[in-house]
Amino acid sequence: MKFLTSISIASLLFGITTFASADQIQGNPQNGEQKISMCIGCHGIAGYQASFPQVYKVPKIAGQGAAYIASALNAYKKGDRRHPTMHGIAVSMTDQDIADVSAYYSTLGKDANFTLSDTPSVPDADVGALIQKGACTSCHGSNFSKPIDPSYPKLAGQNWDYLFVALKSYKSGLQASWGRNNGIMGGVAKQFSNDELKLIAKYIGSQDGEIKTVPQSKFR
Repeated sequence: MKFLTSISIASLLFGITTFASADQIQGNPQNGEQKISMCIGCHGIAGYQASFPQVYKVPKIAGQGAAYIASALNAYKKGDRRHPTMHGIAVSMTDQDIADVSAYYSTLGKDANFTLSDTPSVPDADVGALIQKGACTSCHGSNFSKPIDPSYPKLAGQNWDYLFVALKSYKSGLQASWGRNNGIMGGVAKQFSNDELKLIAKYIGSQDGEIKTVPQSKFR
């Protein structure tokens, strides 16, 4: 039971949903490169900040798992994640578009010679207790960059302020134009104060990881 709960918590933390029909569609990175005009204006600029529902750096998606990117886009499309800009983009995409764009970003910036340590930096006792309570490593790996399922996100090195907003969004649940809907993660996030969620996000964001922002021109 504890193991299953850990998997549920970690997998649902960032809106992971399995879409059977989407799973059957093969993404093509070359085709995806022709479909990212709506993505590069934010995700192709290092340090770019969104201002809704608060100011934070948009997530790094280059090198992220394709299955996770697809599940996130589908969540924005369905409304399980509420964000006006991302919803507008996601609803304009077909399942094939989502698969192609996800495949493209999963390969973008890959370095075949890069080796990631399996051992993250040791957190202080307080942060370590929070990480254990949240069962974060059960699904995302001891280094937060080797999830046990391809539809789970790599977290290490992600912009901490984005991670913080994501956690608070689950804590708040769905609001009129923001928030994330997940009964399990909502209950988990409510165990933590916002200050504790910030500590978790800062620690995970400080770890070495594979995800990055690859600068891309709007003029393609």
